[in-house]
Amino acid sequence: MNGVNYLWLKAGHVIAVIAWYAGLFYIFRLFVYHVQQRDQPEVAATLAIMERRLLRAIMLPAAVLSILLGVAMLVKMPYLLGQPWMHAKLGAIAFLLGYHALAAWVRVRFAAGDYVLSERACRILNEVPTVLLFIIVIAVIVRP
Repeated sequence: MNGVNYLWLKAGHVIAVIAWYAGLFYIFRLFVYHVQQRDQPEVAATLAIMERRLLRAIMLPAAVLSILLGVAMLVKMPYLLGQPWMHAKLGAIAFLLGYHALAAWVRVRFAAGDYVLSERACRILNEVPTVLLFIIVIAVIVRP
């Protein structure tokens, strides 16, 4: 029964991570559009609403659920914390949390009309979750 419970936690974790990543992949793309349309107040206002909803209604709950389910799995299987691949995964997740926090900060600044990042910077930052995804998936699946 213990293994079954772990598998349910794992399934929920994967679903939550996918939802979180959907937002992570999209948020800086919205910021690119926001910077491009900053001289059009109606469009910028619409983008600000989309950004806020994406962060608050999808990304934040999915991130919290991902973390809670991940911690629950580690409580059930604490030996995983001794595995080098888990250290790589957790390190990448720390960067992912920082990226999420950066996105939340940028959203607030953009909504206030303070464009702290250029379009190019937003395009570059849009690639960060992909790099972290490679690290996490390779760490978990290949376990180098």
